Amino acid sequence: MEKTIDENKQGETLVIAKNDKNTKKLFIESYGCAMNFSDSEIVASILQNEGFNTTQNLEEADLVLVNTCSIRDKAEVTVRKRLEKYNAIKRDINPKMKVGVLGCMAERLKSKFLDEEKIVDLVVGPDAYKDLPNLIAEVEGGHDAINVVLSKEETYGDISPVRLNTNGVTALVSITRGCDNMCTFCVVPFTRGRERSRDPQSIIEEINDLWSKGYKEITLLGQNVDSYLWYGGGMKKDFDKASDFEKATATDFAKLLELCATAQPKMRIRFSTSNPQDMHLEVIQMMAKHDNICNHIHLPVQSGSNRILKAMNRLHTREEYFNLIDNIRKIIPNCVISQDMITGFPTETEEDHQDTLSLMEYVKYNFGYMFTYSERPGTLAERKFEDDVPEKTKSRRLSEIIALQLKHSEFRTRQFLNTTVEVLVEKESKKSNQEWSGRTQQNIVAVFPKGDYNIGDFVNVTVTDCTKATLIGKAIGKSINN
Repeated sequence: MEKTIDENKQGETLVIAKNDKNTKKLFIESYGCAMNFSDSEIVASILQNEGFNTTQNLEEADLVLVNTCSIRDKAEVTVRKRLEKYNAIKRDINPKMKVGVLGCMAERLKSKFLDEEKIVDLVVGPDAYKDLPNLIAEVEGGHDAINVVLSKEETYGDISPVRLNTNGVTALVSITRGCDNMCTFCVVPFTRGRERSRDPQSIIEEINDLWSKGYKEITLLGQNVDSYLWYGGGMKKDFDKASDFEKATATDFAKLLELCATAQPKMRIRFSTSNPQDMHLEVIQMMAKHDNICNHIHLPVQSGSNRILKAMNRLHTREEYFNLIDNIRKIIPNCVISQDMITGFPTETEEDHQDTLSLMEYVKYNFGYMFTYSERPGTLAERKFEDDVPEKTKSRRLSEIIALQLKHSEFRTRQFLNTTVEVLVEKESKKSNQEWSGRTQQNIVAVFPKGDYNIGDFVNVTVTDCTKATLIGKAIGKSINN
């Protein structure tokens, strides 16, 4: 399971427009991957209809919710510290406050939180958010409440998410939930359940609605978007039981991309995350066919060693990964490729580590997300392997991987020098209030003088300089996509 975690967003408190009729106050913050932040928007939408306005003042909240992640130990430690903070405020300042845990950590540690440690009032798993009104009523009646049942059908396709802390330009659109890939290091199949896909019609309706509200870019989101498969409902693993008609009219990810791209030809379409074993040529060809499908693929590999890939239960080899990279480079020459990498997986040797470095040399990724192995309770790796690589060795190997990635990032970024790129203006530059910041089609950050341009404009920018990860340029006019 790959989950791209934006460290800048961790613990972000979500805020929506106030409804004057609502009298209760909700404090909700999120940790983990983009799926969790997307889920928080769904939760806020449900609770807005239950009389809750959001607040950023923790002390005044009637209900405090933390949307949690179990992918790394660091995330769980952080959430536990936050729960200690909530309970201190509940004890000393606001005894009426109710505290709840949402998401992956909720599913995994349900009994521990409620029964053993007694640090929360309600526990809600990723598939039970529609049950929140009932659970909150239970809590207000003086009872603990829990629903962590994993669904075979729930996709929240009928919930119109409230867009939280948004720039009004980019939005996340969830297309799948759950995961069938049993990577041995990953908790997601146990915390989010089996894979099921959302009705493509509801996806297109959401995209059309976003466009009508002024959004210019969406990211199709799932644990593994490439295995998207809609055949009228149900889980992917049951597709072999589908009728001939359902099979003949099924929508796979390549078809979904085309539906999205043609529904709004001027809206940028991104997607995340891909899995090497499920990314087929049809997807790459569809990207090449439609100009508004962005030329960036986040393609986690985790290791460059075939032995470690097998131990991880990654259903691809190093050689198959190279073949996929070659096809991407051939069909979409200017496509940016990024990675996830885990170092220090159980039994990893120095030779395995060198295999990872050599794979990186072959691909020369534009950027990546790199971590040391963190044993997660309940995973297959925890049951099968001893975490036997010393922390010092893990740290040294991670440092070498990061150093090589920084070298490759600079190499790839410099390739854009003296070219013209289309930038979607998203916000003011962090370093200067005289500059705009946005991303290119290839997901590279670019900054340029503001001029007469505004947030939401597509601007053609000539690249005159760069850092390792950021393009610096000057605007030469709006693009044809405005």
